[in-house]
Amino acid sequence: MFRHILYYVTSVFLLLHPYVCYSTDYKPDKETEKRIEALLGKMTLEEKIGQMNQLHCENFPYLKTETRKGRVGSVMSITDPNIFNEVQRIAVEDSRLGIPLINARDVIHGFKTIFPIPLGQAASFNPEIAETGARIAATEASAAGIRWTFAPMIDITHDPRWGRIAEGFGEDPLLVSQMGVAAIKGFQGSSLNHPTSIAACAKHFAGYGASEGGRDYNSTYITERQFRNLYLRPFEAAVNAGAATLMTAFNDNDGIPSSANPFLLKDVLRNEWNYRGTVVSDWASVSEMIRHGFCEDEKEAALKATNAGTDIEMVSETYIKYLPQLIKEGKVSMETIDNAVRNILRLKFRLGLFEHPYIADQRKETFYRPDFLEAAQTAAEQSAVLLKNERGTLPIQSNIKTILVTGPLADAPHEQLGTWVFDGDASYSQTPLQALRRISGDSIKVLYAPGLNYSRDTATSQFNKVVELAREADLILAFVGEEAILSGEAHCLANLNLQGAQSRLLHRLSETGKPLVTVVMAGRPLTIGREVNISDTLLYAFHPGTMGGPALANLLFGKVVPSGKLPVTFPKETGQIPIYYNHTSTGRPASGSEKNIFTIPVGAEQTSLGNTSFYLDAGKDPLFPFGYGLSYTTFAYSNLQLSSTQYTRNEVIIITFDLTNTGRTDGTEIAQLYFRDLAASVTRPVKELAAFERIHLKAGETRHIRMELPVKQLSFWNYAMDYCVEPGKFDLWIGGNSREGLKATFNITQ
Repeated sequence: MFRHILYYVTSVFLLLHPYVCYSTDYKPDKETEKRIEALLGKMTLEEKIGQMNQLHCENFPYLKTETRKGRVGSVMSITDPNIFNEVQRIAVEDSRLGIPLINARDVIHGFKTIFPIPLGQAASFNPEIAETGARIAATEASAAGIRWTFAPMIDITHDPRWGRIAEGFGEDPLLVSQMGVAAIKGFQGSSLNHPTSIAACAKHFAGYGASEGGRDYNSTYITERQFRNLYLRPFEAAVNAGAATLMTAFNDNDGIPSSANPFLLKDVLRNEWNYRGTVVSDWASVSEMIRHGFCEDEKEAALKATNAGTDIEMVSETYIKYLPQLIKEGKVSMETIDNAVRNILRLKFRLGLFEHPYIADQRKETFYRPDFLEAAQTAAEQSAVLLKNERGTLPIQSNIKTILVTGPLADAPHEQLGTWVFDGDASYSQTPLQALRRISGDSIKVLYAPGLNYSRDTATSQFNKVVELAREADLILAFVGEEAILSGEAHCLANLNLQGAQSRLLHRLSETGKPLVTVVMAGRPLTIGREVNISDTLLYAFHPGTMGGPALANLLFGKVVPSGKLPVTFPKETGQIPIYYNHTSTGRPASGSEKNIFTIPVGAEQTSLGNTSFYLDAGKDPLFPFGYGLSYTTFAYSNLQLSSTQYTRNEVIIITFDLTNTGRTDGTEIAQLYFRDLAASVTRPVKELAAFERIHLKAGETRHIRMELPVKQLSFWNYAMDYCVEPGKFDLWIGGNSREGLKATFNITQ
């Protein structure tokens, strides 16, 4: 009892200084492994399997009973420290061996202080944003007793119909890897056993973002080479960064559900990558293998998932029911069980739970701290992407005396938080309307009429009032998009147009002739070509979180200059999906000069259209390419130089160029380096992101920039399934997006 009291006192001090960490992190050393083996030797079979059993807190009496018997290893979603301490006391003091529980929860882009959705954070091209956000989330969540989060999601996807695109970092493996690694560092801190650190969980392993048709839980058909060259890259980076846990995916790939896929869980994860962390299933994904048609019953599901290497089963309890019998029958070995339990106990030692099992409850002052809110605002400012700005409409000029604020997202505190927000309080959200009124003061009159009550609203009864107010205004600010509930898990869409009557509202506003600034808050790319055309300016804010209002107000008034770039390709039409920048060429790539459905002559012959790979009605290009984003200033790239034109596999390519801010406003450019392997043993993408850098320049300033690209970074899994750099000719580009840039050429020799 004394050590528990001492821990409470220590925790209170530490939590007033949440960035102070213990001097050393847990490392699997011989002494700790001896402790694991000693404990393992004392455990009964039931207690071992109990460690592999994760329960939800919804049936609290059952949870307490099972914990007392040693039949629970971790619990989900207890957010009251006192309640968690109650069940933890049962685990530590009433169960036979006193093994502590881990308390887990989905803390995705904030616990109380909500940052932009991960897709928005990725638009910053700034891993520090992800790390800071995760560190703050960990500090707040651990104050409520959470020591394990099911984040970050590092699934790559090419399909914005998939609702969970909001939860990830986009389509590029390098960007996803760097943002994911940063989030892991933020969650776990410099020491997992610090009370403000929580275990990260890289998910979903693997290929979930390729779900067929963009429908959640759906099947995928990914080849081994595709896995290795694309979908597995962020997970390998996460493993190398020390991710404490991984989560299996819901999808089956080529008929094998991820929770029972030995290729992924054994061959790659354990044997190739030497991963010593813990693998947990997704919610009931073990028992759902019955509905996949992969297992006849729960017993077979437990058999296949355990033998494949899934250590912990989330909520469906097939392990606790059937593993004892499967072991008796010799279908599951004790070695398999022991290895799973070792991984789980190792996690608990890393978290320091054996020494400090309880949570201090004197930490509510941790939530919504001013420095946390400031960091969330910075993240929202850097996450917004300026997609159009004609006639210098933004930033708002001094001649603007009256502004109309309209749209269903202008004053929607809950909706701006975005998906996967279980614990954030919308009453803390600062909305655009509130912030614009505050920043305008007495110098600018702010009129407000929402026009629509929510994004799906089809009623147009308020439109006449909005148009009447627009005639009084010098500038219209329309906040549109999608409600938080329309993106995230199980929130997939077949149509990516603006919902409800939002487009009709924008059309009516455009007819007034007043400058129209459209701000979109959404969890995914939307097909907004029509809205772009009728708007003078369009700013894409994703779902910006708690401080979205002040961030957007600063951007609109030019106190902050937009710097975000798109982390995912924006399609013109849903029929173009999947559409992504790093595709292969095909043998007949489109040139852009093909005739389209509007220019085809009547009676044209079948072979007169170019015979290339494009859509007659949508062409070959997206609405906006990956990496695209404007500023209130302009940037010019020049003087691209390579250190050589010939390199061997062990050398480093030195790239230099000049970047000039050619405008009158200070600003930040995200310089992006791309390459292409022109001829290889298997076809390679037309472009691949190799590096990026945020560069701040004063108006008129020129800076000489140097980047390094190790030749080994050009490696890929080739025809022989060797990971290597093949000799040959390469193109390289430096520019502001994936479509434009200066070009150079080099060769890799044997």
